[in-house]
Amino acid sequence: MTDLRMLGELERKVLWLATWMIHNANHLRDNGDGLKVGGHQASSASLATIMTALYFHALRPEDRVAVKPHASPIFHAIQYLLGNQSREKMENFRGYKGVQSYPSRTKDVDDVDFSTGSVGLGVAQTLFSSLVQDYVQAKGWKPDMPEGKMVALVGDAEMDEGNIFEALLEGWKHGLRNTWWVVDYNRQSLDAVVREGLWARFEAIFRNFGWDVVVLKHGKLQQAAFAEPGGEKLREWIDACPNQLYSALTFQGGAAWRKRLLDDIGDQGDVSRLIERRSDEELAALMGNLGGHDLPSLLEAFEGARQHDRPVCFIAYTIKGFGLPLAGHKDNHAGLMTPAQVEALRQQMNVRVGREWDKFEGLSVAEDAVTKFLKSVPFAAKGRRRYSADEIPVPEKLEFGAQPAMSTQQGFGLVMHEISKGDTKLADRIVTTSPDVTVSTNLGAWVNRRGLFSKETMADLFKAERIPSTYNWSFSPKDQHMELGIAEMNLFIMLSALGLSHSIFGERLLPVGTLYDPFIERGLDALNYACYQDARFMLVATPSGVTLAPEGGAHQSIATPLIGMAQDGLASFEPAFVDEVAVMMRWAFEYMQRSGEAEPDKLTWLRDATGGSVYLRLSTRSIDQVKREMTPQLERDIINGGYWMRKPGPNAQVVVAYTGAVAPEAIEAVGMMAEDRRDVGLLAITSADRLNAGWTAAQRAREGGLVHASSHVERLLADIPSHCGIVTVIDGHPATLGWLGSVHGHRTRSLGVEHFGQTGSIAELYRHYGIDARGIIQAAEALTPGKPIRNLRAV
Repeated sequence: MTDLRMLGELERKVLWLATWMIHNANHLRDNGDGLKVGGHQASSASLATIMTALYFHALRPEDRVAVKPHASPIFHAIQYLLGNQSREKMENFRGYKGVQSYPSRTKDVDDVDFSTGSVGLGVAQTLFSSLVQDYVQAKGWKPDMPEGKMVALVGDAEMDEGNIFEALLEGWKHGLRNTWWVVDYNRQSLDAVVREGLWARFEAIFRNFGWDVVVLKHGKLQQAAFAEPGGEKLREWIDACPNQLYSALTFQGGAAWRKRLLDDIGDQGDVSRLIERRSDEELAALMGNLGGHDLPSLLEAFEGARQHDRPVCFIAYTIKGFGLPLAGHKDNHAGLMTPAQVEALRQQMNVRVGREWDKFEGLSVAEDAVTKFLKSVPFAAKGRRRYSADEIPVPEKLEFGAQPAMSTQQGFGLVMHEISKGDTKLADRIVTTSPDVTVSTNLGAWVNRRGLFSKETMADLFKAERIPSTYNWSFSPKDQHMELGIAEMNLFIMLSALGLSHSIFGERLLPVGTLYDPFIERGLDALNYACYQDARFMLVATPSGVTLAPEGGAHQSIATPLIGMAQDGLASFEPAFVDEVAVMMRWAFEYMQRSGEAEPDKLTWLRDATGGSVYLRLSTRSIDQVKREMTPQLERDIINGGYWMRKPGPNAQVVVAYTGAVAPEAIEAVGMMAEDRRDVGLLAITSADRLNAGWTAAQRAREGGLVHASSHVERLLADIPSHCGIVTVIDGHPATLGWLGSVHGHRTRSLGVEHFGQTGSIAELYRHYGIDARGIIQAAEALTPGKPIRNLRAV
């Protein structure tokens, strides 16, 4: 028995299992609410042959795959046959704790390499993972690990996503290797049939970026027919046939093919005889034998691409819904087969009632032969391919060159510079990246010492020509900064790839990415994607807020503190002082490496043992630094989200709670109110995100019966009298801190920036938005009873 026969049987099997999985979820399982579950039977079917060829033959353990989101059922059916997925979870497809709608590294139990779902992002992830593989290989950390192919299974409509083309350009800059993108060219999108000639545009784009392009249009059956008398005319007709017509005829079947072909080219003797020699069923099989459904053609193409390391785009012609009664219909994307259609398919597949989930049911080869074959599949030879890596030790304290007045962005650069000077594993495993803002986000000193990564050594020509310059832009394989073009989507997908290196390649990296804070929103989908995959990185966003005063509203951020609070998998901080920056960065380098249980800490009620990524929102505003001892308790308070700069007295009338760069205004306001308001307190909020998360978790714990659960923010505010008012202030959206009054029921006035900024000085803009000392005092005066605050007229 040849492999082709076995692969053909397995192709039918995964198609049946995927189709049945979706049918069971929509028609048989009790869903309670009666809503459609969905599952994309047609989109899954178009990739059944390609994924069979890949997973059961072409792939190796070192290869990694991003599966087209709508082919999730095919993927899980394959994993089920390989022993990595359970029947129970497949029966609960798209249900609670069942197989996920789209492949997920964090939610699925089987061997998902890259999560997919938001189309285009998983495709780009493979490109950046290939660059990370080159980085790890260049360092010599894994001399015995073979280089893998980073494979994306791409829907043709998915190629409309702009981030794919941004990634292609970046890949070209970095000399991309070992990447395969297999385009499922079924010529149907969610709503319609794609434009004519799209494949030629794809081919031109990829060739321009240095990729090999393999067009898989005609299967072996068609190629054999083309060699018959009249076959060339048939080829010409197929190649000229509009996408909509080909889809429609596919749906209508053999009789429709016969009529159309005879009407168009059937009066030419040899062509007529070619058509007449075939039954309707044989003719439909011939016309459906496109390259993406032909195992021999696919195996040859993949084997050929295995012989070199150039990136390859396979444009594989397919039929959406191939092998199903939905095949070719333009409405099949969200369509579901009827129970009668599934029953007909069951009979066609020789699957008995009650044996629908059996791995070997309906196969025409012996069970022991199938078992032996599955055990010999190269891709599964090493079992699950989730690696782990040793933790990188982090020193007890991160040093920086203290100055009387500094910005938090400057402090970040100083901390990175001090790390770069050391001969430590921490310094060696940090890799930085930035979208063309390396210098303006204070990474310049780090890059001067640690260099720009490239697979080839390139000298800094300015230095070679003795032209004075502050920066040394030399490139080599030993260096540690990955310079990107100005595309924030690429930054976040690069961070995602770098931040999964410990799991994908078995080598831990500590990625640090910088960008301007407002442009987080340009790459937000990719940031969310990176966190969803549980990638680990430090995101340093600077400058932020309206402190970037001369740049105007286009470069001033408002909503990013709320993004930091809402984004799962991302711990968000906003320091005011550089000693806080150093404490946060030290904690972040440890936190990025954690992978413990999800049980919350009984003091903070935060899930710190699980680890995650970290976001630092920094500023270019230089402020006077506080002189103080950084005690262990102060360190803990900074990390837990807040501490008292000035603890309120027992009769406090007002507390000012500030975050970040508005510290001078808050400090000034508290000092000026002291004569007219009793026991004024000053609360430094270093992480609204962690304060809020801890409070929410503690409430949930109390609701579950742990009556003594108390969060950090509840303890901070516990001794404030009930009549005390709280004024919050942030250079960002006021809702970031607006919830503080709800902790213990205090009246609260939240100050911040709600509308687009404009050009001006910091003082002018702070006055305009009411977040200067005067605005804080006015809010306190209105919020609390008592005589007017005399110093209000002085500011």
